[in-house]
Amino acid sequence: MAIVAPTLGVATQRATQGNVDVALTAPPPVRPRIPYGEASFRRIRVNGWLYVDKTRFLRPLEEERYAFLIRPRRFGKSCWVSLLENYYDRHWRAEFEQVFAGTDIGASPTDERHGYVTLRFNFSAFNDDPATLEHHFEEYCALRIRAALRRHADLFPGQAVRDILRPDSVNAKLNELFDYAVDHDIRLYVLIDEYDNFANTILAHHGGAAYERFTHGGGFYRNFFATLKAGAGGEGGGIERLFITGVSPVTLDDVTSGFNIGTNISLLPEFNEMLGFTEAEVRGLVAMYRERGLFDQDVDEALGVMSEWYNGYRFANEAPTDVYNTDMVLYYLKASMPNKRVPEDLIDTNVRIDYGKLRHLLTIGRQQLNGNFDQLRHLVAQGRASVRIKRSFPLDELDRPDNFLSLLHYFGLLSIRETVHGRAWLAIPNQTVQQLMYGYLRDGFRDVGIFSVSRHAYAELMQRMAYEGDWRPALEHLRDAVKTQTGIHDYLGGEKVVQGFLAAHFGMADEFLLHSEHELGKGYADLYLEPFTAKLPSVGYGYVIELKYLKRGKGPVDGRVTAAVKEAKAQLSRYVADEQLVQRHRNVRLIGLAVVFHGWEMVACEAVEATPGGD
Repeated sequence: MAIVAPTLGVATQRATQGNVDVALTAPPPVRPRIPYGEASFRRIRVNGWLYVDKTRFLRPLEEERYAFLIRPRRFGKSCWVSLLENYYDRHWRAEFEQVFAGTDIGASPTDERHGYVTLRFNFSAFNDDPATLEHHFEEYCALRIRAALRRHADLFPGQAVRDILRPDSVNAKLNELFDYAVDHDIRLYVLIDEYDNFANTILAHHGGAAYERFTHGGGFYRNFFATLKAGAGGEGGGIERLFITGVSPVTLDDVTSGFNIGTNISLLPEFNEMLGFTEAEVRGLVAMYRERGLFDQDVDEALGVMSEWYNGYRFANEAPTDVYNTDMVLYYLKASMPNKRVPEDLIDTNVRIDYGKLRHLLTIGRQQLNGNFDQLRHLVAQGRASVRIKRSFPLDELDRPDNFLSLLHYFGLLSIRETVHGRAWLAIPNQTVQQLMYGYLRDGFRDVGIFSVSRHAYAELMQRMAYEGDWRPALEHLRDAVKTQTGIHDYLGGEKVVQGFLAAHFGMADEFLLHSEHELGKGYADLYLEPFTAKLPSVGYGYVIELKYLKRGKGPVDGRVTAAVKEAKAQLSRYVADEQLVQRHRNVRLIGLAVVFHGWEMVACEAVEATPGGD
């Protein structure tokens, strides 16, 4: 593993940062610029910005001629596609040393280096107007083909360019290009980035019918992939290599009736760390900037925060390690330098999956919540779910539980924790995603007019919980809101459903890290509101909540409430006395809350004696 700074023609020296091999120039730059949001591999390397070396993955990738990779948003997919273009396109041969010096592949390149004419598409730059989408698609693809021909003018003389560009449709242009490449022994490498971006946007904003018009039957996008399939298949097809990346397998399944033109490498363990950062790589970054006097947070404490919020992604059953989200780590480092404290907002807005792009999966006509929403709320409450991850599935089968949970895994909202008998146990990977999940639940309830609370008013009540130990107003605010907003009544059935509901609203608080089914005192607390002292040192209270649910219509309730409170308090006494918990939060007061629901009514909320921190 290497953190690489550019050589720019200067001899390279080696150093070690946090057990990670770091390639530095001599003399080392004062501050390698953090390429937050930068997708051009060439620009990163030529300008001397920070780069964590992933080029070793080029070798196993070459074993797959036609590859398809799914990763969540902001994981470095576009930068990887840019790396492929710079390594394989013959046009950049003369600049190999400048761009790849100090990297793993730079020290030992493969025979495939600079052996191709690359044809690169990025389908993220389209508006979502179905009336003009096909026109813009055709126009964009024609420009990309023209650019490739111009870049390799020595291979494509004037008449060849005119013949290739003469047809009206992009598919005809591609067929002309493929035929010419076969006849003249020209190797083509097709790169497609964000292949499903505009398809997801159309689906979210214009519905399934608009989406199906271009992905099914004779739709233009389906025809485009049919052309690629023909160009990649059989002897003399024209496409020697193909790499496609996006955030879900749904569109490709729809446009190809299943991904049968190559290998889906998304779930292969050898590619688990190709995108994202390992623990050792993140530690190396922090240690490097700290050594240079630019980062004064304690290394272990900073790693603790980043691990809690940005780590936990595992994309293959057999993968031995988790990885951090690339964008999140760079965001944290950029916001922390020079020598700043923990960022005020730990969730980078760029990693958020817009609720609008999930709405069609969770609601029926924005009027009724569907089975997928039920899965989501149970998942938030229970913390994990068992699934056999599907490699592909069409849009019309997303109501099947395994398909929906698989999609959440591809989106990065769930991650593999363990595998038992061929089924993966998926869980929410980190606090960032957990916060997003809570938001989706709140948005879902509000979107169909079932339940909502004032975020501003409730946030003030949560601050009183955190800083003053005054927990009752926040609980009573939720109790009263549930009582008056009758739409929620039909949805609060069962302890786990109520637990998910409470978690979604406690999760609004910046002052706490919320944990479901947290192991404490030889048991599992339903909810643990851990004081977020790493970010807000003055938070003085933490809470452990034990929830009891009583079904309605089971006779007199008073005796059952009393028994439930007694049982919950007994459990809480063990939880708040947990030795590791007390030692971890010696300067805060831990309070246990016994909360009892009778159907949709909160009928009891009592505290055990607060346990003071300190000696």
